[in-house]
Amino acid sequence: MEATEKKVKRSVQKREKLKAVKEAAKNGPAVAYLNDVPTSPRKMRLVADLIRGQRVAKALNLLKYEAKHPAARMEKLLMSAIANWESKNKETKLEEADLFVKDVYVGGGRILKRLRPAPQGRAHRVRKRSNHVTLVVDKMPAQPAKEKKVEAKETKE
Repeated sequence: MEATEKKVKRSVQKREKLKAVKEAAKNGPAVAYLNDVPTSPRKMRLVADLIRGQRVAKALNLLKYEAKHPAARMEKLLMSAIANWESKNKETKLEEADLFVKDVYVGGGRILKRLRPAPQGRAHRVRKRSNHVTLVVDKMPAQPAKEKKVEAKETKE
């Protein structure tokens, strides 16, 4: 048996792994959550599809002038995600970062069940839907393939 190899406890390994994951999350994408929005998920997904993959400035403009009522909440959520990204990356300026909306998830929330009067003493059930929204903002990835094409064109000329 070698004395140089020291066996590490499993609990210590778990602790170190969690610490590494937290360190990696400090520089990664910023996430913002919005829970129990009193709008149906279907209506919110229509607005989410507008901004998915867009640059942040364009997404904010789209949401500001969108007529659908979930757009106002989505705009506020996007501003929150940008603020979260700024707090993570204090050394980087927002204008230089070239942020984009990486992902937008809209999931169903709880459903409030209410009764509505119907003819002949009956009652119909009304389902008031809500949703949960998750928005992820990240830096635009570098695109070296386009730069190589541009350099190749310049060398031919």
